[in-house]
Order: sequence, then structure tokens, then C-alpha cells
Amino acid sequence: MKKLVYILIFGLFCNSAIAQKTEILSLSESIGLAADSSLQSFRAKNLYQAGYWEYHAYKAGRLPTLSLTMTPIQYTRDFTRRYDSENNIDVYRRQQSLFSYGNLSLAQNIDVTGGTVFVDSELGYMRNFGASTYTQFTSVPIRVGYSQALFGFNSFKWEKKIEPLKYEEAKKQYLFDREEISETVIEYFFNLALAQAEYDLAKDNVLSTDTLYNIGKQRQQIASISQADLLTLRLDAINAQNTLKNAEVELKKAKYSFVSYLNLDKETDVVLELPEVPRKLDISLEKALEYAKNNNPNYLANQQQVLEAEREVDQTKKSTLFDASLSASVGFNQIANNFADAYYQPLRQDLVSISLTVPLVDWGVRKGKANMARNNLGVAQITFQQEELSLDQEVRITLNDFEIQLDMIASAQEASDLANMAYEATKARFIIGKADINSLTLAQNRQKEAQSNYISTLRYYWQNYYKLRKLTLYDFEKQEPLTYQFDVMH
Repeated sequence: MKKLVYILIFGLFCNSAIAQKTEILSLSESIGLAADSSLQSFRAKNLYQAGYWEYHAYKAGRLPTLSLTMTPIQYTRDFTRRYDSENNIDVYRRQQSLFSYGNLSLAQNIDVTGGTVFVDSELGYMRNFGASTYTQFTSVPIRVGYSQALFGFNSFKWEKKIEPLKYEEAKKQYLFDREEISETVIEYFFNLALAQAEYDLAKDNVLSTDTLYNIGKQRQQIASISQADLLTLRLDAINAQNTLKNAEVELKKAKYSFVSYLNLDKETDVVLELPEVPRKLDISLEKALEYAKNNNPNYLANQQQVLEAEREVDQTKKSTLFDASLSASVGFNQIANNFADAYYQPLRQDLVSISLTVPLVDWGVRKGKANMARNNLGVAQITFQQEELSLDQEVRITLNDFEIQLDMIASAQEASDLANMAYEATKARFIIGKADINSLTLAQNRQKEAQSNYISTLRYYWQNYYKLRKLTLYDFEKQEPLTYQFDVMH
């Protein structure tokens, strides 16, 4: 029985140890985990994949296409109307036939002209049943043709301009989203770091206030302090207990949010390592603005919108005129009662066709569409200019905030160290009766405020740094564009 109890206790201990897994994470490790495992990273990857396959489809559309069109079998039995030349009347006659058809075609789109050139081959088979049974084969051994819209809209030319830009935007947007993930991780990381620091401070404060209260009781017995001061020490001890409970609740909330965003096991106990004071980076404003203009996906998206608006203007402008198309082909064909003769001495087959559509009266529909397209182009151009100015301003502000925070980190760390030493010194002086309650409370508040300011300064520094990376898609530490990450990942 005792052996069974020991086994159960050991099992419960092992399960508890497994369930409570501890992870020690730095800021860079947290960012790496989120970039690989967070739900936001999965969304970014899927959005990029959609853009990749869209571009892949565009590239495939520029290659020759081989297609087979078939009617393997078509059987017909019905009454059909036929003209009786002897009696000069239409009569219904019974018809029963079998039909098969196949066409193999190789086609290539021409970007410059917007036309399509093709080479194809056809074979048809027909057999009639009934009183006059007969079989026929028809063949086109080879035919070369070309179709072209004359004076019309060339969609291939515009696709060649827009589709590569869209794919470049998809790549840059993927990197942009990864940097946005980094910004979010920083927010959760320092929320947890601040909650952990406040919890540790509250826990130390509970021990300290209990010690001071016990010392106060001893000193009150020898009339070294007043009853009011003793009550104040007791109140501080009670408040410290309440503060610890609140800090514990906030710590659990911050830890759960952090672990959930990184998509880790909810039972994981996380211990954070605060980043060291970063080295000074000299970032040129002119270079940052240049990187933003070249790499920012929003800038590329605005370029794409302008191109699409110009395409719409071109399309509606040409649709207000007339539509004309040319289709020409040259080849050979033959007809015979058996398969072999269908390919024997084929005859020349030529076809030239020009079609024309002229709008006579459409009550201004086409003209209205053309005017709308021109107005939309104007809106797209103005939006592009506004977005460019907005991006310029955001880069300037972010870089300025980044440089300010870099200068403040060292002083905030020094202030935190001084506040800790001042509190310890004031507490020691209070114990020996050379400091009053007010001095001790003031030193404690300064210690908490200095520690909070230091963590906040670190937070703002890294937030501005990664925001600057996001806006410019440039790694200022390695001095290279973030596209190197894309090349490594893909």
C-alpha cells in the first residue's frame, strides 16, 4: 500500500513538472518565435502565397499553351427539316448520325501587339445511318493563324507592367507584416516585463514592510516612535499585501497574453531577459527616406493603383471609338470516305476575316465611363502624393523618437540604480532611527517609478527601432535590406 502511495505521489510530481514548463526568453528569441509560430505569421505567409501563385499564373500565361478540344462522341436520332427540291417544299425526315471531333492547338500570346498566334490540327468523323448510309472524314493536317484586335485595348501590355509590380509588393508586404509582428511582440514582451518587475518589487515590499513593522513594534515599546507611526507601518504592511495580490493578477494576465500570441503551450512559465543597453546606431534621415521610397509596400501599392487607373483610362478611351479585329489563317484540309485518304493530297485552306463594330448611339454611356476613368486616375495620383508625404513624415517622426530614446536609456538605467541605492540607504537609516516614515515612503515611490521608467524607455526604443525597420524594410544593424531574409526563407 505504501509503495502504491509513493508511486502516485511521484506520478503527480512528474505531471506537475511536465505541465509547468519554464522558458527563458530574450527579446530577439521572442520575436523569432512569433515570426515562425504566431497566428499572425501564418496569415502573412498565406497572403504571400496567394500573391506568389497569382504571379505564377501570369508568368504561365506568357508561355505557349497546348490545348486539346474534343467531342469524343455525339449520337443523334431525330426528325429534322429538309428541303425537297423535286416538290419544292420543306419536309421532315428522320436522321440518325454519329459524330466525333478533335482539335489540337498550340497558341502564344504576343505582349507587344496584344494578338495571338496559333498552330493547330483538326480531325472530324461523321457517319449517317438509314437508307443512305455513308461515312466521311475531314482533316486539317496543319493550320497557322493569327488574331489581333485592331486599334483596341492591349491587356497583355498592361499586365506586363502591373503583375511584376504586384508580386514585388506581395514580397515587400510579407516582410512588412513580419516587422509588424515584431512590433506587437515588443508590446507584449515589455508589458510582461513591467508586470514581472512590479510583482518582484511588490513581493520584496511585503517582506520589507513586515520587517519594518516588527522593528516599529519594538521601538514603540521603548517610546522611540509614536503610536501614529506604528499604525502607519501596519497600514503599509497591509497595503503591500494587497498590492502583491493585484500585481500577481496583472502578471498572470500579461503572461497569458504573451504566451498566447507566441502560440506556446498555455502552461508554459515564461521568464524574460531584458535586453542590454543597445549600441548607438547612426541612421541617416536621407538614407531612411530613400529606403522607405524603394521598399515600403504601401508606396508600391499606390504605384500599382495609378497604373491600374491609367489602364482603365486607356481601355475606356479606346472603347469610345470603334472595335475592329483581324483574324487570318493558312493551312490545308481534305475530306474523304476513309481515314487514310483524309490526309492524302490536302487542299490549300485560307481564311482572312476583319470584323468591325461601330457605336452609333449609346446615349453617352461610353463617354461617361471614359470621364469616370479619368477622374479615378486623378484621384489615384493625388492619393499617391498624399501617401508619399505621409510616409515621409512618419519616417521623420519615428527616427527622431528613436534617437531621443537612445539618449534616454542610459540616464533611465542610472536613475533606476540610484533609486534602488537611495531606498536601501533610507531603509537602513529608518531602522536605526535616523529617517522618518515619510522619507522611507518617498524613497520607495521613487524606486518604483525609476524602474518603471527604465523598462518603458527600453520599450519605446525597441518599438521605434522596429517601426523604422518596418517603414524602410532595412536592417540598420547589418546594413542591408530585409529582402535578405526573404532570400533565406525562400
